[in-house]
Amino acid sequence: MSKKILITGGPGTGKTSLIEELKKNNFKCFDEISREITLKYREKGIEQLFLSDPNLFSEELLNSRIQQFNDSKKLQTDYVFFDRGIPDIIAYLNFKKVRFSKKILKSVDKYRYDMVFLLEPWKDIYSSDVIRYESFDQVITIDRYIKTTYKEFGYNPNIIPKDSIKNRVAFIINSLRQC
Repeated sequence: MSKKILITGGPGTGKTSLIEELKKNNFKCFDEISREITLKYREKGIEQLFLSDPNLFSEELLNSRIQQFNDSKKLQTDYVFFDRGIPDIIAYLNFKKVRFSKKILKSVDKYRYDMVFLLEPWKDIYSSDVIRYESFDQVITIDRYIKTTYKEFGYNPNIIPKDSIKNRVAFIINSLRQC
């Protein structure tokens, strides 16, 4: 069975670029899906679903991340990478001070990742866009929530150094070889 490797971190820390580079190195990867959900609801006239209805957004996100997790079981490969995981949902809801369902809590316990890598805020690469609305100060706060949440659920995230994408990928591969 494939080891499930999670890449997490606040907005604009380089997760998507890292996942794209891992794909170029022939690793199986699941993309972040929150943008898809946001865009789907924009077509329905809701600018930022997470801001207007964080629980509905989180429920959609949870269902999609569970689907990714289950789909990963079908892959014949040593490692499968995920751009964000189920615990991120709790971190973001805590950041927004929104209560969350027991279903999310149960899912965090049921769907476990084998290893977690975390990208910390990096002002030099951060940029906002039409979907990424958070300020850099908010990214720093979100980072604290992500770290706290993962630790509360028994994970010890590996901090990826602020470096080139190629060196970040090398760091991940070397870390995987050591465990």
